[in-house]
Amino acid sequence: MGAEQGALSGALAHHAAHPSGEAAFERAKASGNFPIDARQIFALAAILATAPLVIAVYAYVGYPLILWIVASIRPRRSSARDSARWPSVTITVPVYNALSSIAATLESLLELDYPRNQLEILVISDASTDGTDDVVRGFADRGVDLLRLPERRGKTSAENAALAASRGEILVNVDSTILLPAESLKNLVRVFDDPTIGVASGRDVSVGEAANRGTRAESGYVGYEMWVRDLETQVGSIVGASGCFYGSRRHVHARPLPQGLSWDFAAALVARKQGYRSVSVSTAICIVPRSAQIRTELRRKVRTMARGISTLFYHRDLMNPLRYGGFAFMLISHKLLRWLPYLLTPIAYVALCILAVESVTARALLGILSAGLLSGIVGIQRRNSTTVRPIALAGFIVAVFYAGLLAWCAAIRQTQMATWEPTPRPEVQT
Repeated sequence: MGAEQGALSGALAHHAAHPSGEAAFERAKASGNFPIDARQIFALAAILATAPLVIAVYAYVGYPLILWIVASIRPRRSSARDSARWPSVTITVPVYNALSSIAATLESLLELDYPRNQLEILVISDASTDGTDDVVRGFADRGVDLLRLPERRGKTSAENAALAASRGEILVNVDSTILLPAESLKNLVRVFDDPTIGVASGRDVSVGEAANRGTRAESGYVGYEMWVRDLETQVGSIVGASGCFYGSRRHVHARPLPQGLSWDFAAALVARKQGYRSVSVSTAICIVPRSAQIRTELRRKVRTMARGISTLFYHRDLMNPLRYGGFAFMLISHKLLRWLPYLLTPIAYVALCILAVESVTARALLGILSAGLLSGIVGIQRRNSTTVRPIALAGFIVAVFYAGLLAWCAAIRQTQMATWEPTPRPEVQT
């Protein structure tokens, strides 16, 4: 009994000398007696937990603010020149199984206000199997050409093949699911009168049912992206074009791009290496119907983001500020630092769990974050387009971050994402 009482007394004395919980944690830190290894672990956890937020705030708020300041003090340059000559243009439409949308898109292209003797419309079918080719052939007597690839190799391969089959001085790529107002092509092509411009990007306008809250956030993001590109144009050059509607000088596409990379992003990068700048044309409107469901947008984002990440690192030399100056700064800020938080978020969540062991604030943040994550999962799973707004917004955010993480995994593993499925979109009218 004496030995047991002694052990109990020793344990009580140790507990009194080393109180547990957050109060002891804070007192240990204040007194400087906190173990150095533990301090380092919690400091590292704090850095990792906040890193995605800090990077995202800079990329989405700080970077546009810097652009706005520079643009406000720099004289606005005019891209368009007054020229009577319209260059020859080839509109390329890469498609795969676009039966539901290709006819409406071609009708839209045939109604464009552009000299017919200077316009070529070329559809590149990536071995479609649903009757898309038959629909395109039905437009042959109206000046639409079809190039059918013998086997399915992906969108980039289709765009590579377009160069040899086209004759235009300017190549304009459009998506098979969009519509163009009649004046959009002239507005886009006119800027090439400026010999310093190598790529011109249209202005996406995302449209859809007002009641569809599940993907309405996509429209807001598209509007924000167009605003940032306008600022970049005023400062000097955009770092990526819109895949739905963009044009470039023919020799920008002189060298084929590897499969799995993205031409709409790479075009601006190749143009910069050739000494050109790229611009966003606010009057070159492109109407893009947004997807009806978040899960559809998620699949599209995984594919496009993975291709974008791979394209960025394929042209990683452009991120060298010693060689490319301001363009490198803009490329890092607009692309790399936007995508990096998706890779860091799972690490940040684990770091927040570590901090929550001793911090009430961390526990509260962890609870809020976890609740938002669960709400987002519910928002993604629900098929009802009239999902309540907070859940719909949470679903969109979770879908974006999940897509970003999957995209990084695909890019790191070098997973081939060359082939693509058409994104189902509702019909719209110009």
